[in-house]
Amino acid sequence: MFERIDPVDVTLGMFIHKLEGNWFLHPFWRARFLLTDPAQLARLHASRVPAVIIDTDRGLAPRPSADAPSTGPTPNAGLSRPLARRLPLPPRAAPPVAATAATGRFLSAPPAQTVQAFGRASTVADRGLKVVANVFLEMRLGKAITPATVGPVITAIMTSMQSNPFAFNGLMRFRRDSEMVYRHALATSALMIALGRNLHLAPIELHAAGLAGLLLDSGISLLPTADDGRSADPRDLPAEQWRDHVRLGHDFILRSRLSEPVARACLEHHERHDGGGWPNGTGAMGLSLLGRMAAICDAYDLLISPADGSAGADPAAALCAMRADTGAYDPDLLCVFETAVGVWPTGSLVMLRSARLAVVIDQNRDALDRPMVAVIFAPATGQRIDDLWIDLNTCYGADAIAGPAAIADLPVAMQADAHAALAMAIDRATGTAKRPRRAPKAA
Repeated sequence: MFERIDPVDVTLGMFIHKLEGNWFLHPFWRARFLLTDPAQLARLHASRVPAVIIDTDRGLAPRPSADAPSTGPTPNAGLSRPLARRLPLPPRAAPPVAATAATGRFLSAPPAQTVQAFGRASTVADRGLKVVANVFLEMRLGKAITPATVGPVITAIMTSMQSNPFAFNGLMRFRRDSEMVYRHALATSALMIALGRNLHLAPIELHAAGLAGLLLDSGISLLPTADDGRSADPRDLPAEQWRDHVRLGHDFILRSRLSEPVARACLEHHERHDGGGWPNGTGAMGLSLLGRMAAICDAYDLLISPADGSAGADPAAALCAMRADTGAYDPDLLCVFETAVGVWPTGSLVMLRSARLAVVIDQNRDALDRPMVAVIFAPATGQRIDDLWIDLNTCYGADAIAGPAAIADLPVAMQADAHAALAMAIDRATGTAKRPRRAPKAA
């Protein structure tokens, strides 16, 4: 159906059928197209086009206004302007099957670019974990950290994030096959780089941020309990011993003649914005930028990491908990961090509007609230769902995220199947499992 709306009510995902008025009034050389470019949207909003005709069969429909009839509550309904007069026309024929498939709304396999991004990230992670393990062992033996040893790891992570800034962090969320301390160091480094990218840090500052994340907990390898050079989960150590790791790491980094900002971040990453942290109780005004960044990245990864044999917090739930911890983190940096990892971070379990359970697999840079998801389970029927991937940014409202979800909230009898479906979806996305061959059909 066609609808006539005000240009300021046009949003990304709408199909523009016609731009009313003289063609000199708008900057587009064509009148019919799917609007996906934010720059084009900005030009349309700034143009003198009197009205726009959109095709709701081929793109998004406008949101109902606050004074329009509604069958239920609509988020932010009062924020949108009243819609212009609608022009109902005879129903259009359904688009051909080939045209629907070309949009990529629903897929039977993860997008190739997503799997490739995870593959590149996996190669970097494997090399990085080996370097981190070796660095921590050499620290235990009293050997200094050298830029030549750790520098290539940071450079490789930065390069990986240039093609897909979310793949590396997503991979570290999915991988739990490494020593906790080593995996946490690599994951925190990647989070620091992601946050630094969104803060538009200069390359040398971005490299320092990644190096700080990698070495935040390096002092753990110097604790008396770390007899094997790698330690168990640092959260299992007595508080008085664990707190020593920040000073031990800070002093060792300085003795290794690495940069002072990196050493300072190591010292400050357990400080709080309100001055209630440790070791010095330094408040916001006395904390460095890297220190405030490190407090966020370190805490986030610890929250989503398994502890005491239990699963870590869901990424979206971890962000909610951090926002609720008033005074712990720099609020402005925390907002930027949410943008860096996504409103629904990779690895989040969500409930879709269609009442199906899904896991976030990849992000859309221009629509962080509409990521790529793998649908894994239907609680209403108790059935696994395999090979269904939805890009919520291009499904044109056919489905959406309704809120967070947890497998533990399902009936006990369903949880094993849901966990198996989740594992299969992750393996398919990260390229660690191939789709099983199906038996040939009988003739």
